[in-house]
Amino acid sequence: MNLIIHLSKYLVVFLMILYTLYSFLVFTYSDYRKQESAYRGQTVLTFMIHLVCFAVLYAAEPRREMLIFYALQVIFLIAALILYTTLYPRIARVILNHMLMLLVLGLIMITRLNFEKGVRQFVFMVVGLVVSLIVPIIIRKVKRLADLRILYGIGGVVALLAVLIRGATSNGAKLGFNIGPVNIQPSEFVKLLLVFFVAASLYKKNDFKTVCITTAIVAAQVLILVVSRDLGAALIIFVVYLVMLYAATGKAGYPLLGLCAGAVASIGAYAVFDHVKDRVIAWKDPLGSYDEQGYQVSQALFAIGTGGWFGMGLGQGMPDTIPVPTSDFIFAAICEEMGIFFALCLILICLSCYIMFVNVAMKFRSVFYKLVALGLGTCYITQTFLNIGGVIKFIPSTGVTLPLVSYGGSSLISTMIMFAIVQGLYILREDEERDIERKRKKAEQIRQRS
Repeated sequence: MNLIIHLSKYLVVFLMILYTLYSFLVFTYSDYRKQESAYRGQTVLTFMIHLVCFAVLYAAEPRREMLIFYALQVIFLIAALILYTTLYPRIARVILNHMLMLLVLGLIMITRLNFEKGVRQFVFMVVGLVVSLIVPIIIRKVKRLADLRILYGIGGVVALLAVLIRGATSNGAKLGFNIGPVNIQPSEFVKLLLVFFVAASLYKKNDFKTVCITTAIVAAQVLILVVSRDLGAALIIFVVYLVMLYAATGKAGYPLLGLCAGAVASIGAYAVFDHVKDRVIAWKDPLGSYDEQGYQVSQALFAIGTGGWFGMGLGQGMPDTIPVPTSDFIFAAICEEMGIFFALCLILICLSCYIMFVNVAMKFRSVFYKLVALGLGTCYITQTFLNIGGVIKFIPSTGVTLPLVSYGGSSLISTMIMFAIVQGLYILREDEERDIERKRKKAEQIRQRS
């Protein structure tokens, strides 16, 4: 058994490195056939990593339920690939491949830590797939998304107020509603509404009056999140707005003023909220406060250091000693059992997703869709940075999840919707380029006739 685990960990790292290389090599290919070959290679590598990891999990704990669960996941992956590529032949395959890879990696680690949570995560994945398959149609067919600014703004504020008034309290913060065994966190979906609201507000006019009104509504959402003590979501919304504001106006003074206000607000949060003080103490000296505030961060650092470059092997570490290893600190669990090489590849895959989001934004002629793509990309990469940065003690922990990898239904479904929106934007961009090419050819034909 030890031999199987040790061989498998090197094999998985090798396969992950190959997948990551494909993720960036595909940007250099201009030939369509080479791109398709790279996409197929990524798909095969995803299935191979999935197979090897679940084979190890089954060997460690031979249960029929594990085999059935693995088979259901394979069916899900095949169905996702077929449905996406059949319904939308011109989607961004890199984004689809990355989404499926991140889902697989999260499901592997969650199942290893807690089989029941792994099953629930899989159910969330199925729901997310069903919803996300509809989203690109909406993005492509509904032409008046830019005219729904009031709906986006009011919807976000109302949803957050509902949580503040009626939400369930968890670890001192009001994050969402408990409906049976499921906890719904509206803030995960409000982030998407915020991106559309800011884009709809600033794509036509970005004068001082419009900026002030938009800032006031965004500030109201941030303030509600702060009062609810959901500071991670508040920080993400704050960063996303500053980036989109600068992209829309081109004025560096606005984000600089926002950063100054954010610095003052962070000092105020440190003075008012005890859990913010605890996180700062844990960040400054986790070992010095090991018995209290620094325990979680210290255990995460121990796990990362213990794993080394190639990891302990799936099932051979002790990630259970890290508090909440399936959600906030799943990156530390991955480092311990899969290794730092594997974790670095995971970071590069997340970076590749962000590059594709920005690539979609840069090639749009429509300012509204350009801002939406940029906002979604900023939202994704900011949350990724906050999660991983908190785990490795680069910044204080903010309590946000690692998108598509951590356990959590609201976070998972909202991120799958985010990826689906970008897929819809990518298809729109392709339509836009085809229209331009068609008009160019028509003009050329008219010129030749004349």
